[in-house]
Amino acid sequence: MAIAYLNGSLLPLEDAKIPVLDRGFLFGDGVYEVIPAYGRRLFRLNQHLKRLHNSLQAVNIPDPMSTEAWQNMLEKLVKQNDVDDQSIYLQVTRGVASKRDHAFDTTLKPTVFAMSTPLDTTESPGSVKGIAAITLDDIRWQHCHIKAITLLPNVLLRQQAIDAGAAEAILVRNGFATEGAASNLFVVNNSLLLTPPKGPLLLPGITRDLILELAVANAIPFREADIEASALATANEIWLTSSTREIMPVTTLDDAPVGTGQAGPVYKRMTALFQAYKSRLRADEDPLAGG
Repeated sequence: MAIAYLNGSLLPLEDAKIPVLDRGFLFGDGVYEVIPAYGRRLFRLNQHLKRLHNSLQAVNIPDPMSTEAWQNMLEKLVKQNDVDDQSIYLQVTRGVASKRDHAFDTTLKPTVFAMSTPLDTTESPGSVKGIAAITLDDIRWQHCHIKAITLLPNVLLRQQAIDAGAAEAILVRNGFATEGAASNLFVVNNSLLLTPPKGPLLLPGITRDLILELAVANAIPFREADIEASALATANEIWLTSSTREIMPVTTLDDAPVGTGQAGPVYKRMTALFQAYKSRLRADEDPLAGG
């Protein structure tokens, strides 16, 4: 039986209920995080909580917990669920108002919800054969750095990719590739690893940042730079990354092969480093020790 957290209580997931006047339900007025746990150890928790705090601050929702309180709650939630590898979904909405109104009361008490689902890590998605992706116009808003629960554009873009027989959409805005519908973007050209710089048009990914840290620690050349959409067609490798899907090599883009049409050597090296990081985390060792 899955155990969830709601407003101070741990309870069976099916018993977690919110009022219909919750602004998250009525307006999508809230933010979220997705945090993996490997061997019941939360993955880069401080970084996830920092991003959560930044998102809350950006939409003027007071952070309902201290960092220590967040950590205690999330560790209890992980322990309550009988799976070693988990994906923790955490959501904070502005709270329950007395009536439906676009304008909000700044004194509302935020609604805090978290749940755990099993995370299958026996094999990273797409790691053997790679995935297919398509390019689509980025129809989202101007504040994609906020991890908001208002995800309808992402949902529609991702579904358009699925309907086209692909696993993900790579989004293009003003001639530049920004990220996936639910992932960050990396490109390899002549052994140089490229990823778009952080800014309001893409999510500051936690896995994205770890990849750059691993690149530094292991002398893998990289650069944060804008990526022209036209350059995707000549890339040697393309990857998409996220907290739960880890690193996915894109081997087909818009029905054409990427590079050789197989997962490339830089991807293989980076995914080995990433898996070693996870192993050290599971063993309760310093994950970045030795790169």
